[in-house]
Amino acid sequence: MRALAEFIMRGRMQATLVVVGSAALPLLFWLSAAAGSLVLLRRGMNDAFGILIWALLPAVTWWVLGDPSILLIMVGTLLLAQVLRASGSWMRTLLASVVLGVVFALVLGATSGELIEALADAVRTALPQFIEQAKVPAEQLAGLQDSLIPTLTGLLASSLQAACVLSLVLARYWQAALYNPGGFGREFRSVRLHPAVALALLFGVLVTPALGTQAAVLAPICTVPLFFAGLALGHGLIEMKRLSSFWLIGLYIAVLLLGNLICLLAVVDGLFDFRGRLARHNGAGPANGEG
Repeated sequence: MRALAEFIMRGRMQATLVVVGSAALPLLFWLSAAAGSLVLLRRGMNDAFGILIWALLPAVTWWVLGDPSILLIMVGTLLLAQVLRASGSWMRTLLASVVLGVVFALVLGATSGELIEALADAVRTALPQFIEQAKVPAEQLAGLQDSLIPTLTGLLASSLQAACVLSLVLARYWQAALYNPGGFGREFRSVRLHPAVALALLFGVLVTPALGTQAAVLAPICTVPLFFAGLALGHGLIEMKRLSSFWLIGLYIAVLLLGNLICLLAVVDGLFDFRGRLARHNGAGPANGEG
């Protein structure tokens, strides 16, 4: 992957080839978004614009053919990259991803209503068997049916939101590998949400679905920043305790099986700063990184 990053940064023609070629292939849209973000992070919007405008052509073509996700992820990743470049803060970038997720939900609701309705019909078909086993009350069932469309819209939007963050993570990793080796690891392991931000996101996950059926769209969108902050917490603690790579494997297994717990730990860390307390206990200074 480092060799690809070096090729992208070799010149405008090479970067354009990777960005446009990847955008033309639907399974490589993430590579196009990451490559464009690498150029933006390193050279700024003025230098990157001439490359990125060509990459939008195949993305718009895919939208015309019925798939808006490639354009949404590409534009969304570039916007997040600009936020990260301007602020140098992953917390602000993750917060910006929430706004991005809401925009995605609005766009998907306007452009992909038939797809969401088809998914809702599939879920409704499977609901009776689940309800019979879980013995869900009739009132709760009615609420579940009413919030099904917003919830599915939020899930689809949050998946695009997470894809944007992951593409930006790859771009930042490339930038650090080329120009600041080891910087990305230090930067990512130090990601921590401000207490007010962590509580606001927790509110969005737990409380907004009770505020109305349409508000249910926010719950999965607010989960994404907590998820990445929880990953950063896990990586940070493993590094500080000098644990083996086996613990990293365990962390990602826990992410797959206990994703909600990872998000909750991110909230608790925002309140109590586990890594800061451990660093003070060990007599270590702050781990500042720039990638």
